[in-house]
Amino acid sequence: MVDTVSGARRALSGGMLITGVLLVAANLRPVLTSVGPLLDQIGADTGLGAAALGLLAAVPLLAFGVISPLAHGISEKFGVERTVFTALLLLIAGTFLRPAPGSIVNLWLGTFIIGAAIAVGNVLLPAILKRDFPDKMATLTGAYSAVLGGIASLGAGLSVPLSLLPINDGEPAGWRFALAIYVVLSVPAVLAWLPRLRVRASSAQAQLNAAVPAPVRGSVWKSGVAWQVTLYMGLQSMAFYILITWLPTLERSHGRGDVASGWDLMMFQLIGIVSSLLTPLILKGKDQRFPAALPPLLIVAGVLGILLLPGAMLLWVLVAGFGCGSSLVTALALFGLRTRTHREASALSGMAQSIGYLLAAAGPPLFGGLFAATGRWEASLILLCVVSAAQAVTGLFAGRDRFAFAG
Repeated sequence: MVDTVSGARRALSGGMLITGVLLVAANLRPVLTSVGPLLDQIGADTGLGAAALGLLAAVPLLAFGVISPLAHGISEKFGVERTVFTALLLLIAGTFLRPAPGSIVNLWLGTFIIGAAIAVGNVLLPAILKRDFPDKMATLTGAYSAVLGGIASLGAGLSVPLSLLPINDGEPAGWRFALAIYVVLSVPAVLAWLPRLRVRASSAQAQLNAAVPAPVRGSVWKSGVAWQVTLYMGLQSMAFYILITWLPTLERSHGRGDVASGWDLMMFQLIGIVSSLLTPLILKGKDQRFPAALPPLLIVAGVLGILLLPGAMLLWVLVAGFGCGSSLVTALALFGLRTRTHREASALSGMAQSIGYLLAAAGPPLFGGLFAATGRWEASLILLCVVSAAQAVTGLFAGRDRFAFAG
């Protein structure tokens, strides 16, 4: 009877932790995906051109690259749970500051703060899953990625309609309101995470020790496998953030309306949920070369379709979205699949997300810069095809049955 009660308590605790992780995950993408459909409004209001708007979209990725390596050092001192909670508070602050009227510095600084907060969640949430649910890593990573994609789709689809709401004496609410409103997603995450902070003194040190990445065998920076996973992470991120930033603008140049292009970006995210849930089924086993190489090839197919047959735009958006969703699950799963412990996964995650996102940050401004220089989308879309093809080749190496650290 005691064992039954104890098992029920562990199951309840595990369920609450998973719920908390998923609610935090729900905050990690909509504040980013909501920007692309509003770029025209932001540019018209602030005077920023295509290249500057591309750079604005890259600021969170630069923050990811800068902050990701620091996340583990902070969690060593304060614990994973407290670090994630603080990141949530910073996310709320950045979400309010970014659209605040006044100096344009608010836009840039708030965007960086948002990126810094998300970077912490990006690194620590997969490590928590590896630490507490090592036998369910692939399945939970799929659920985690599905939440990322599902809520991100709302950010993409609702931003323009929210900006058009007549809340100010019949005038449209504008892009500032449409960006600030996503702070409401943080409230349930904060409430769900609060119980994780209420650790009795007798168990606080044990919890902290569990959060600290102990020394691992060898340096992650000297591991060829780690660099392969890092490059895979960076290339998939570059393709994803190019598309969520520029897809609505690209579609509008082909005659799609503001609202319709936002809904298409929402569909891009929603189909990613389907691929997020299906991908873990092919990640089972020790060798993941095929599941790692296939998703970026779908992105190539979707982008070539946009380039050659733009009349079937929605079809190609769905193909590319399916590939992007699957790519993300695979990249996140590789953190655990190419390591043996959650401490090793933490080290690999920090490296991959730091260097990977710095690489990805070049994507949106380069894509926008090529368009600004040529006045056409062909060169930009060819660049995207090259990025995804390179990811597919990298996947053939990163997917091999190897570990990032020596046994």
